[in-house]
Amino acid sequence: MCVSGNSQLPPISTPHRNQVHAAPLDLTSADGASFAAFLARPEAQPESPSAIGVVVLPDNRGLSGFYEALALRLAEHGLSALAIDYFGRTAGVSRNRGPEFPVMEHLMRLQRHQLFADIAAAIACLRSPQGGACQRVFTLGFCFGGRLALLTSAPQFGLAGAIGFYGFPGILFGAPGPTQLASGLSAPILGIFGGADTGIPPEAVSAFDQALTANAVPHEIVTYPGAPHSFFDIGYEEHAEACQDVWLRTIAFLQSPSQ
Repeated sequence: MCVSGNSQLPPISTPHRNQVHAAPLDLTSADGASFAAFLARPEAQPESPSAIGVVVLPDNRGLSGFYEALALRLAEHGLSALAIDYFGRTAGVSRNRGPEFPVMEHLMRLQRHQLFADIAAAIACLRSPQGGACQRVFTLGFCFGGRLALLTSAPQFGLAGAIGFYGFPGILFGAPGPTQLASGLSAPILGIFGGADTGIPPEAVSAFDQALTANAVPHEIVTYPGAPHSFFDIGYEEHAEACQDVWLRTIAFLQSPSQ
């Protein structure tokens, strides 16, 4: 997993510029299933073509305090952010989010088409007045969610871009990943990886980079030497410089008028 049960804060130190309104909410997917989410919006965000929204896709433990805090930090920078949970169908909207939650039991019951439907519902929420009437929407995911975010570069999601933090890009448990599906991707991608991530070898990152290039998908792949999996965490003080660079790259990607 990417974020430990004790981690509640992303390593973000840049000053905020906006007051924020935030609240939990329940969303409904295309199949009628309900799932939990957390919406953070800048109070002064204009409802205009420049309004930007971000769907935050957590690691394999689903929605937690870490991702709610990340949504708040994004909103402080003028972006509407909606962090979602994955386990509404199998564990209920009000599931136990503690360390005793049987993650693997519920992960094995997830299906990609249902996850995509939930992401589509989150995108629709951000495009609605409730979510800020965002005209440009991105995904930002971590580990399990990072892999999902990379896959949402596909045209069906209509995104302005996708950011994947240490999402495995290759075949996983027999399922094709972003590398194998690169011909179907189109939205700009920012891929973040750790050079010391034992679960994602450099060869996998290189193959992903090459597949995106071969299919003319706009992208930037950044690998931080010596950084382990899930290094974007306040607990990794030794990687504070890398975390700062990641955060600045992320904000620049989300706010770039070319995306």
